[in-house]
Amino acid sequence: MFDPVQLRTFLTLSEVLSFTHAAQRLGISQPTVSQHVARLEKAANRRLVIRDTHEVTLTDNGRAMAGFARTILAAHDQASAYFTGSAMAGRLRFGAADDLALTQLPRILREFRQLHPRITMELTISQSQVLHRRLLAGHLDLVFIKQLPDETSGRLVRRDRLAWVGLESMELAPGGIVPLITYPNPSPSRNTATGVLERAGRTWRVTCTTREIHGVLAAVRAGLGVTVMAQSLVPADLVIMPASCGLPELGDIDMTLVDNPRAAREPVEALSSAILGRH
Repeated sequence: MFDPVQLRTFLTLSEVLSFTHAAQRLGISQPTVSQHVARLEKAANRRLVIRDTHEVTLTDNGRAMAGFARTILAAHDQASAYFTGSAMAGRLRFGAADDLALTQLPRILREFRQLHPRITMELTISQSQVLHRRLLAGHLDLVFIKQLPDETSGRLVRRDRLAWVGLESMELAPGGIVPLITYPNPSPSRNTATGVLERAGRTWRVTCTTREIHGVLAAVRAGLGVTVMAQSLVPADLVIMPASCGLPELGDIDMTLVDNPRAAREPVEALSSAILGRH
């Protein structure tokens, strides 16, 4: 009754709420997106989307269709993978930096699992340098981590700018003590923050140390200080600190894939390609 291609288009639109952005994500034209949605509405005999010059919203029927679309497409993908997908099998020990798990990574892993159901994945979420050490020790097959540009090894997925991040209401006087929320050592973001502050002659004080990104974000939202993040990972309720605070430039951070040369190559290359393709 419902065309999977139209369902996939509609589901993408329901996530981005923009015909233009949906078209860009799917690699098709905007009129094609409109056509798919119109045909789906005709098949359902319900209005699914309300569109005006300012925004796109889902109707109640549209929200229900989005839920059905997820279920239908998941079953469709599983069936396709079973009958026509890769016969690749085995175990893949994958590690990801905790803040990178806030990106598209969960969706990538879900799609990878649907395409390669015979691969058993063991997922480890931790700090970048911890994961790198575990990889070198032979305990992981592939890691998706952050590295400073002059330390980068493996394959570059994306280079991003580091930024000072805090609450919009955070007041930080130029020349004042900088309250830092950070990971414990070893941490590329912590080392970068303290290094640039010392070179700029700024006094700093660690007000919170936590081992995971959710702890960092909770402390920032509580107003305990500022932290350092890649610009693309800054949540919508936090801000990049303005230049008036007098904080020094932080430079770039690389998001990289590093693999264990002794690991089975097919699963490593398959997941690496999925991550590189999404970024």
